[in-house]
Amino acid sequence: MTAARLTIDLDAIAANWQRLSRLCRSETGATVKADAYGLGAARVARRLADAGARTFFVALAEEGAVIRQAVGSGPRIFVYSGHMAGDTQTLRNLDLIPLVNSADQLVRHLESLPRHPFGVQLDSGMNRLGMEAAEWAAVRDLAVAADPKLVMSHLACADDPEHLFNAQQMDNFLDMTAGYAGDRSLAATGGILLSPEYHFDISRPGIGLYGGAPFDDATPVVTLSLPVIQTREVEAGEVVGYGCTWVAERPSRIATVAAGYADGLLRALSNRVMLYAGETACPVVGRVSMDLITVDVTDLEVVPEELEILGAPQGIDMVADAAETIGYEILTSLGGRYKRRYQSRLA
Repeated sequence: MTAARLTIDLDAIAANWQRLSRLCRSETGATVKADAYGLGAARVARRLADAGARTFFVALAEEGAVIRQAVGSGPRIFVYSGHMAGDTQTLRNLDLIPLVNSADQLVRHLESLPRHPFGVQLDSGMNRLGMEAAEWAAVRDLAVAADPKLVMSHLACADDPEHLFNAQQMDNFLDMTAGYAGDRSLAATGGILLSPEYHFDISRPGIGLYGGAPFDDATPVVTLSLPVIQTREVEAGEVVGYGCTWVAERPSRIATVAAGYADGLLRALSNRVMLYAGETACPVVGRVSMDLITVDVTDLEVVPEELEILGAPQGIDMVADAAETIGYEILTSLGGRYKRRYQSRLA
């Protein structure tokens, strides 16, 4: 079985970062957590650094170690999870900047790394990470005296420009940081697109770098081509796949391709998504199984050696819609069996 081929356009990621940067009135960082949304954090970070990115954001200190090795000693690397127990040595040795999320984390940081840079994450209403207003009020003087490099919060509904919670979180963030003169951050991709008032001093785009909504002007980043292993003819009334969920209504030609839910192509795509031969759509028929997907190619004059599930005709958000999920999940689910090929004029 020949492995499917995942092509990642690093220049497209850089172009998306530059396009978002032009929309910002402030510094534009880059969120490269979760292995750069599944696309390879080291390669992505190096290409973004070449494009001019000087500040990166990761979820965990361990992810920060990968980015530091990739980009060298210059750029700043912020860690969303803050200063967790056991992170001290990694933060110190690799010059990572934790975004402390609680009074306990603040105390841990100031006691274990008293001269090491840090930032603060505030909860402006999402109720996920960060200090709530009362906790922040109790430690604000202590934190500000220690000179945080960034005070940030995160928007819950930025992908919906009409949602009233965006303005509510903005007001909460302004109230919590009133009188603070240091750098502030509120906007990721969606926040950048809302309006300049959300940009503050640094933005943190993530999904928009990788070609996903809500950044409609993004350049597509990934192409995923699935090799055809076998074709067969089925008669009207015959079934295809587990559970007999698809029954041929006409004599049909079925192609079996080498990928499945073990490769991150969700079972929810069964009977619901298209693969493409050039611009021609071919429906997936039957259930997506662990290693294989079956596709109706009856209308093709010639069955190609491979079919695309991600590419120019169909991006990550179209596939996500078919699975009733979001583009983030499609990207971060892409599996390890793919033959990965990186494209870049700097390679």
